[in-house]
Amino acid sequence: MNLKDQIDTNNLPKHIAIIMDGNGRWAKGKGKIRVFGHEEGTKSVRKTVTLCAKLGIKNLTLFAFSTENWNRPKLEVTALMKILVSSLKKETTTFLENNIQLNVIGRIDDLPNNAKKELLEVINKTKDNDGLILTLALSYGAREEIKNAVVDIASKVKNNIISLESIDDLLINKHLYTHNLHDVDLLIRTSGECRISNFLLWQIAYAELYFTDTLWPDFRENDLFEAIINYQKRERRFGKTSEQICSPLHNAT
Repeated sequence: MNLKDQIDTNNLPKHIAIIMDGNGRWAKGKGKIRVFGHEEGTKSVRKTVTLCAKLGIKNLTLFAFSTENWNRPKLEVTALMKILVSSLKKETTTFLENNIQLNVIGRIDDLPNNAKKELLEVINKTKDNDGLILTLALSYGAREEIKNAVVDIASKVKNNIISLESIDDLLINKHLYTHNLHDVDLLIRTSGECRISNFLLWQIAYAELYFTDTLWPDFRENDLFEAIINYQKRERRFGKTSEQICSPLHNAT
C-alpha cells in the first residue's frame, strides 16, 4: 500500500501551515549560492499547493517571508522579491485550473511596488475560487499581529465601540490577519529545526506539530503524506481526557 492510500480522507486537517526552511542549506550543500535554493524551493511550493488542492485540504498557509527576513543581505532580499513576482505570474494559471484562492497576511505595504501589484492582481483573479485557500505570510510576524490586534481592541474600548467585558477569543480572532481562516490543525517545519519562529502563535494553540529533517527544496508528495498520516495517528484532546474524547456523547457531537 502506498502512502496516499493510508490517508483517511474523512480526517484531513482543515488547515495546514508550513515553515518552509532549508533553502539556503540545500544550496550550500550543492555548492551554490543561497538564491539557488530559494528558486528550487518554488518547485516544492507548486507541488505542495496543487497536492493539497487535490486532496481536499481547505486551508494552506506558507511562511514565505518574515518581518525579520528584511535583515538579510540586500541582494538576497531583492532576489526573493523577484522570485515572488515571477512565481505569482507563473502560477496564476495553476491557481485557476485547481480552484485555488490566493490570500495574504502580513505587512504587504512593506513589499516593493511591483511585488505588491502582482500579488493583489492574482488575489483579485482568484477571489471567486472556492477550493483551497492558499495564504502567503509575507513580511509577517505573529507578535506584531497580536500587538496590532491588542491596540485595535484597546482603541475600540477607549472609544466605547466595544465593552471590556465583550473581549473573548472570538473577538480577538476577528482582529487578527487570519480572521477568515480556520485555526491551524497541522504545523509542518522542514530542515530539522524544531522551533516556531514567530509564526501564527495564536492560531497554532492546539495544532499538531510535525518536524522533518527534509530540506524544503526536497519536500515532495510522500513527505506531505507522511506528515498527514502522522497527524491522523494522534489523539487530539483539546484539554479533555482520552475517556472524554472516546465517549459516545462526545462522538455524537
